[in-house]
Amino acid sequence: MSDTTTTHYDAVVIGAGFAGMYMLKRLRDDLGMNVQVYERGSGVGGTWFWNRYPGARCDSESYVYCFSFDDDLLQEWNWSGKYPEQPEILSYLNHVADRFDLRSGIQFNTSVTAARFNDDSGLWDVETDQGDQVTAQYVVTAIGCISTGQIPQIPGLDSFEGEWHHTGAWPHEGVEFEGKRVAVIGTGSSGIQSIPVIARESEHLTVFQRTPQYTIPAQHGTVDQAFLKEVKANYRQILDEARHTAAGFPYDASETSALEVSDEERQETYERLWEKGGFHFMLGSYSDIATDRRANDTASEFIRQKIREIVNDPETAERLLPRDHPFSSKRALIDTNYFDTYNRDNVDLVDIRHFPIEEITPTGLRTADGQEYEVDTIVFATGYDAMTGTFFNIDIAGRNGRQLREKWSGGPSTYLGVATADFPNMFMITGPQSPSVLSNMPVSIEQHVEWISDFIEYLREHAIDVVDADPQAEVDWVQHVSDIADQTMYMLADSWYLGANIPGKPRVFMPYAGGVGPYRERCDEIAANSYEGFVMSDAQEPVLAD
Repeated sequence: MSDTTTTHYDAVVIGAGFAGMYMLKRLRDDLGMNVQVYERGSGVGGTWFWNRYPGARCDSESYVYCFSFDDDLLQEWNWSGKYPEQPEILSYLNHVADRFDLRSGIQFNTSVTAARFNDDSGLWDVETDQGDQVTAQYVVTAIGCISTGQIPQIPGLDSFEGEWHHTGAWPHEGVEFEGKRVAVIGTGSSGIQSIPVIARESEHLTVFQRTPQYTIPAQHGTVDQAFLKEVKANYRQILDEARHTAAGFPYDASETSALEVSDEERQETYERLWEKGGFHFMLGSYSDIATDRRANDTASEFIRQKIREIVNDPETAERLLPRDHPFSSKRALIDTNYFDTYNRDNVDLVDIRHFPIEEITPTGLRTADGQEYEVDTIVFATGYDAMTGTFFNIDIAGRNGRQLREKWSGGPSTYLGVATADFPNMFMITGPQSPSVLSNMPVSIEQHVEWISDFIEYLREHAIDVVDADPQAEVDWVQHVSDIADQTMYMLADSWYLGANIPGKPRVFMPYAGGVGPYRERCDEIAANSYEGFVMSDAQEPVLAD
């Protein structure tokens, strides 16, 4: 017999993207804690390590898609494009990892397979697929909101003789499309971005579309150096402003209703913001297009008319027109030459709303109307099991062995999207029911990392061993999240925000639609009130926070 020892950490962090990297820095460097990060990839980057598909790019403008915690870092890094592309974002995150010596705290090529709270010790028992068995006082999930790819269960995929890939797990060596007949299934964000690039590289592209999309042109290009110089001179003010806006962007929000102005003025505003590109159209046009259906109709019809103008073939244009949901009810999409792509001779559009893909054959795909499409390569741009899917890939058990997947079987329930009752000392960065995917992600990530680390510092200073969300506070927060969502367009579409893309998944609106600024204010109030809504205890006595 031999003695075995279990390594103990103050905190285990799962994931090494934006969130995990910053969490490591805060806990290790600022609080002096012993921290271990586990990352399933071979390098840092999270989303941007895995999503290497053609055209992969962030929809947030580069100057605000970055860390803000270090002034020197803000000044020394120069983005080349208006919107940061995947290779450059990954280079940036590698630079951050090197600059702050973060790799030394990360174990790569390692997936956490289980995290179970031990009621006797008050610690978490954590296991990995590499055989690690460690304990930790705190577990922090930095697993991303859209990191578990969804591949539809289409019969015959195993028989396909060509190659197929999901956009969220793209081969690092790339995929060769020259001379190939390619099928892209899906027209969400990754489809919108990859389709124009694949069309240029392939012999022929067939796009299989279930849901037409509203998209706004990115107007992507190189960074205006004069603009960048002005940004760097005022970076702190710009980023502070972003933190208190609706979506984490330093844009001037309109206070005008779309219904208060003349048709001519409204058309002029939409045209101007269409040419400016990006989220300016949604966030800077009119105050009520996300909440009033009549106002929204004006924006929706404007975009439909743009599609008619861009796409030469009227029948193809008609199939591309989104009609079954209002603009902004699904994820807002930003494109570069997406609709123009359908004017190419080597691109076809197949509507699978009425005639779904029935089978994948050895040489291609067959739809329900009997049509067969021979292809060499299939690209699944079919999205993710968002918000909860990655949690369920880990055996997470809280008090008395309660499984997280069981607790959330009817939809996620959290307090602030940071904690969930009966799972003590577990914190979630941009978890369900926080702004997360409805915001510029680095802004929400930094807010969560800083709030969680401040909370842990508070607990350590007060010699508090265990903290848990109060069940009633959780119930109240979940209701608040639902009430806010009911006031928006989000409830009028079958989107992944509601889990509608996953068969059998409960239809529950998962992000918080109340805005980054108001959410931050509420979190700060809770912290100022000694973290109300949390139950704190030492090894013996639970104490409800004031």
